[in-house]
Amino acid sequence: MMERHEILGLMAELKLVGMRHAYDEVVADALKRQHPIQHVLGDLLTAEIAEKHARSIKYQMTASKLPLAREIDAFEFTGTPINEGLVRDLATGGFLASQRNVVL
Repeated sequence: MMERHEILGLMAELKLVGMRHAYDEVVADALKRQHPIQHVLGDLLTAEIAEKHARSIKYQMTASKLPLAREIDAFEFTGTPINEGLVRDLATGGFLASQRNVVL
């Protein structure tokens, strides 16, 4: 049987960052709830996919060179063709609650 440090070492060698970070929590939960091995593997794979997805989004945001956050109140609408009322209405997210489409 493989020891914890050996498993974590193999995960690091394979660059399975998400699995490595989730390993202790997933195994502890599995032991507590008596989950079958398929459940443990599924949870570890799900953690890895989530980590890869998060890294991809982070890379794309960095590559886009867009500012990460900007307050709408700091935007200067004067002198632009942008409809301030419409933008502020969209910023409230009210279209989500009323299930309306937004086309940009």
